[in-house]
Amino acid sequence: MAVKEESFARTPRSFSGCTPMTLPFTPANGPQASPDGSTSGDTVLDADALANLAQLDPTGANRLMQRVLTTYRSSMARLLAQLTQARAQPDPASQRLVAHTLKSSSASVGALVLSQLCGDAEKALREGRLDDVPALLDQLVAEAARVDAAVLQLLADT
Repeated sequence: MAVKEESFARTPRSFSGCTPMTLPFTPANGPQASPDGSTSGDTVLDADALANLAQLDPTGANRLMQRVLTTYRSSMARLLAQLTQARAQPDPASQRLVAHTLKSSSASVGALVLSQLCGDAEKALREGRLDDVPALLDQLVAEAARVDAAVLQLLADT
């Protein structure tokens, strides 16, 4: 059975112009969050990371960007639920696993501050600096909410 290409046709959407969601970031010093977890700008997603994802499906015909962002949102929700449970028990090993998992997926969608906060929490947990962990995890959760809202807006705009 042949499938007509136009049945999958969709107006291509360019994500390279996602500057409203970019976050000032220099690779030399990484993303910077203030002690309360907020960033210096109102934006949370890095345009370069989004553009790299968009290059994998340049015409948008496969809706790769939408699929990746939707999967990221559901994965983040699942991981944050696991984090809540791990904090309640408390279970530092599970907390570290959640932070580690969320770190790389957040970087891949351009949530660089969230990725950095995940790395900071993971490091504190690995080093046994348990007094630092609650504040780091609070910042991580707050930034995750900002990221989720930005991703949801980006999905709505596509």
